[in-house]
Amino acid sequence: MTDRTRLDVRIVEADLDRGEHQRAILLLTDAYARDPMGNRAPLPEDVGGRLIEGLRRHPTTIVLLAYAGAEAVGLANCFLGFSTFFARPLLNLHDLVVVSERRGQGVGRLLLAAVEEKARALGCCKLTLEVSERNDVARTVYERAGFSRPTYGEAGALLVYAKTL
Repeated sequence: MTDRTRLDVRIVEADLDRGEHQRAILLLTDAYARDPMGNRAPLPEDVGGRLIEGLRRHPTTIVLLAYAGAEAVGLANCFLGFSTFFARPLLNLHDLVVVSERRGQGVGRLLLAAVEEKARALGCCKLTLEVSERNDVARTVYERAGFSRPTYGEAGALLVYAKTL
């Protein structure tokens, strides 16, 4: 993927072997954890200690970083999946983070565009994500980028369930 530059923001695909990118991922993930839409608490130390190696070992990891100059200001953690109904890969946007000082400046929009570009390059049939029903700001950003709640005819709208192990 080539660098994408608009405004003063550059989007790059992270190299999980580069210390600079590792530090940015940890910093931005911690910022997300501390956010009201995260857990309102720092990323646990043991999680931070395992995160980079876990991302490296996961075979479908794609991480995009947004930089304003040398400062990391945004992150998109994505994982490839597979759609049995389309018999093609899909890309799940697992985390989208923009530092609070840069929100409302188009960083999230640029990250979403870069995620879509990557998904198209990989031949994906769709992008998926989860968002809190109370995160009105993020929902608006996603909807403006073309995301919507899927419905499947008589089966109705898709609901997301989780079971913590």
